[in-house]
Amino acid sequence: MRIALINENSQAEKNGLIYRSLKKVADTKGYEVDNYGMYSAEDENTLTYVQNGILAAILLNSGAADYVVTGCGTGEGAMLALNSFPGVICGHVCDPSDGYMFAQINDGNAVSLPFAKGFGWGAELNLEYIFEKLFSEQSGQGYPRERVVPEQRNKKVLDVVRENNFKNLLTCLKGLDQELVASSLKGDQFKELFFVNCRDESIRSYVRELLGE
Repeated sequence: MRIALINENSQAEKNGLIYRSLKKVADTKGYEVDNYGMYSAEDENTLTYVQNGILAAILLNSGAADYVVTGCGTGEGAMLALNSFPGVICGHVCDPSDGYMFAQINDGNAVSLPFAKGFGWGAELNLEYIFEKLFSEQSGQGYPRERVVPEQRNKKVLDVVRENNFKNLLTCLKGLDQELVASSLKGDQFKELFFVNCRDESIRSYVRELLGE
């Protein structure tokens, strides 16, 4: 699994701490972690939580990432932004049990964490415990286990509803201000990480044209 970490501007100074906590857990699973920034509050290219949603959608729909870890001060804005796009199911995760149950019941591909609210002494421990539970086993197995059949059925129904209600990602992106989209993709390591891992040629071509490649 390839996990992408994305931080927005208000919590950018915590990127290193979040990355280390995520990578510590991912390494035990043999997962890869790509850090898309922001890397510090001084980064020249800033990201809002709305831009987090744009970037996450491009990464997930292109196959450049299998999972996205993001957040903002409360985690709510980033969650809403990510869930505004097709191909993204983002949960709001505050503690380890949230992480475990979101993975097992909702079987999503992204989480948004509150990186300001309640983020005090022992915050790095809470992050590690969340990531441990989030990636502890194959997702979508149900919780409690005897609920697996109706939960998997509901997830399939949700997938059908979302497929009906959402447009193709490129249609969505092209309907937005193109400078807003482009500014979401100008992080220091975006090109290095994205183009080598992207598996969708139509999205790759769109991004190249958008960035003037």
